[in-house]
Amino acid sequence: MGEVYLAEDTKLDRKVALKILPSAVVNKPDRMRRFVQEAKCAAALNHPNIAHIYEIGAAENQNINKTGEQDAVHFIAMEFIDGQTLREEIHQKRTPLPKLLNYLNQVTDGLAKAHAAGIIHRDLKPDNIMISHDGHAKILDFGLAKLVESTEQRFDGEEVNTQVATAAMPQRTAPGAIMGTVDYMSPEQASAKTLDQRSDIFSFGCVLYEAVTGRRPFAADSVVDTLHKIIHDPAPAIADTNPNAPTELQRIIRRCLAKEPEKRYQSIRDTANDLEEVIEELKGIANVERSLVTARTVSSGAGTTGVATVQSTHSVGQPASTAEYLVRGISTHKLGTAFIGVLLISLIAIGYWYWSTGGASGNQIDSIAVLPFVNENGNPDVEYLSDGMTESLINSLSNLPNLSVKARNSVFRYKGANINEKQISQDLSVDALLLGRVLQRGDNVTLYLSLVDARTGASVWGEQYDRKMQDLAVLQKDIASDVSRKLRARLSNAEAKHLTRNYTDNSEAFQLYLKGRFFWNKRAPDSIRRAIQYFEQAIQKDPGFALAYTGLADSYVVPASGFEPSFAMPKAKTAALQALAIDETLAEAHTSLARVLQVYEWNWAEAEKEYKRAIALNPRYPVAHQWYGGYLERQGRLEEAIAERKLSLQLDPLSTITTFELGQNFLSARDYDQAIAQFQRALELDPDFPAAHSYLSLAYIKKEMNEEALASIKAAPESAEIGLTGVPGYVYAVAGHTSEAQQELEKLKRLRETQYISAASIAYVYAGLGKRDETLFWLQKGLEERAFQMQMLKVDPRLDLVRDDQRFKDLMRKVGLPE
Repeated sequence: MGEVYLAEDTKLDRKVALKILPSAVVNKPDRMRRFVQEAKCAAALNHPNIAHIYEIGAAENQNINKTGEQDAVHFIAMEFIDGQTLREEIHQKRTPLPKLLNYLNQVTDGLAKAHAAGIIHRDLKPDNIMISHDGHAKILDFGLAKLVESTEQRFDGEEVNTQVATAAMPQRTAPGAIMGTVDYMSPEQASAKTLDQRSDIFSFGCVLYEAVTGRRPFAADSVVDTLHKIIHDPAPAIADTNPNAPTELQRIIRRCLAKEPEKRYQSIRDTANDLEEVIEELKGIANVERSLVTARTVSSGAGTTGVATVQSTHSVGQPASTAEYLVRGISTHKLGTAFIGVLLISLIAIGYWYWSTGGASGNQIDSIAVLPFVNENGNPDVEYLSDGMTESLINSLSNLPNLSVKARNSVFRYKGANINEKQISQDLSVDALLLGRVLQRGDNVTLYLSLVDARTGASVWGEQYDRKMQDLAVLQKDIASDVSRKLRARLSNAEAKHLTRNYTDNSEAFQLYLKGRFFWNKRAPDSIRRAIQYFEQAIQKDPGFALAYTGLADSYVVPASGFEPSFAMPKAKTAALQALAIDETLAEAHTSLARVLQVYEWNWAEAEKEYKRAIALNPRYPVAHQWYGGYLERQGRLEEAIAERKLSLQLDPLSTITTFELGQNFLSARDYDQAIAQFQRALELDPDFPAAHSYLSLAYIKKEMNEEALASIKAAPESAEIGLTGVPGYVYAVAGHTSEAQQELEKLKRLRETQYISAASIAYVYAGLGKRDETLFWLQKGLEERAFQMQMLKVDPRLDLVRDDQRFKDLMRKVGLPE
């Protein structure tokens, strides 16, 4: 691609690498275009593991060309890296495998940065990776980089509009042109097909294979044979060349080298997560080996003058097992060495246990609350960003094993409040608090995080993250990974993947999703409708964004939407199924699907399966326990229902809605004292919560505390939501205030002409008035419209009036409820 010189920047007194395009090709537009594109793509990637571009330009040359004109020297001034290429590290220096893996792990960080910006390298190889003398890996030569083509597709699938992502220079590689170095090409690159970031993952696998074996995976006698092998043949088994290579490392390489892109790692971050685990395992083995070698040295030097030197004959990259040392010691009658080895292993194991569990000091962090991030801008238009990042991090950390993460409803009670770490720790029963501040400046976002031991007020860890808005989609993964390490969580492969999985690479789609969640959490008809708009826009930007479909399902499934069930519930089901088609492991989507099956389709058996599946996938997801508690209540399994709702409250102790719904469980169980206590607790959490006011009055009226019931109704904030439930009309009727009950009844019928009012709400008022036939008539209408309240037939105390009527029993049978 050009000639490279070591040069001096005379203005800044620094050495630079000066890359010059030969004059013979300056006038070739395609070569010139690639030269400029290399600089502009690489210059946009400011990352410690990518060679930095200082300047691009042209200078006059003293030479005169054949036309009598002066040539221009086109150059890039870039960071001078004093070191060697990775190829030299592998083949000349024969660097130990653990060190090579550390270099390659740094390479994944640089690639992740490029991929997040929509740039693929297309020519990753050992020669394009420099290792500085201070041990930093740097990726060179984005001369073949090409912005990934993005496809936008309408939600209905009728129209596809392919666009090239915004770039400094448009990509014009001729169709069918093969770019890159043959030995490290992906099959799709060798076939001149469209590429995405998974092509770099294949090339990375080739480099990783060479680091482990010292050989290229698809080497052949000719270019044609090499291309054929890349497209058709599997790479030779690593164990044939290096039988000591860790099994997990061999699996990682095999997955990187899968012929079909769909079978490879789908992001370089996922590759890095697995690779880091191998590196940690090798460190652990090396530590044990060093301890044993020290023990052998001490033992062999005992009783002699001087110190005996012991060297293992094993490669540093493939250390011998501890058992091998012990067997060797015993077989040569060096029982002292073996004994010391056993003792050291025991001490190391005890030390590790002490470290991983926090020791006997009681400082282990078992529970955490992520408090609402502060919006440093103070601009309400970016409030979605601080709230959304908080909620995303809560959801990610909830996947950590053996860590209790308080749910959104509980922590958001502290939004905008002065932080008293000790008080919050007591309120939420947590060991630590994660505090954050978000600042947006144009296209840049800065997040300041601080992990505080809530019991002592001491700062455990702090970090600042500076990112572009376009990197927002992967920022939560970086944070979740960092926090998990600071909490000393030991993760399996599956747990690490789940924690750091990337739901979308489209930053705009991710921001739209955050806006959708921001408005969904307001739980009002207007805000739910705005949330739906944002979720749909996110799906249009990225049709493979599973979480956006889940948000859409959640928007249609909650009664707060105000939609008629026949309109909303099928949409909720479609969105939930689409989310699961993309990612079957989403507990949220299983929960939303279960809700539809329960409250609308009355498919009770399948609903329970979905709830249990959601809980199995994420036992710490409070909404799954909350809604499953409702399911159990409707089935008449009241003790189980109460236990499930209490479990949800353990995860989300300050949740107003779950506190209220636990009160509903007690109301259905006819335990009115407990119901009253729960509804009062809900009002302590939120004095303006309409449902708590209405159901408190209902509990009072069933306990024949009429004055308290009427006072509760009158104390409620003016809200149409209370009136639409039919509760005021029922309470007035039972209390003997017939005229007020009749007014509520007429109001509901009048409103029903212009908006959706459940027929069951009208049935409740007639039940309070003691009118059996009218109650059953309106319940029949509720059955026809599949009203939300029909699932309550078995347990609702307001319907005790008609419970012995055969017509009511028929309704229960049609809803699928047990008698």
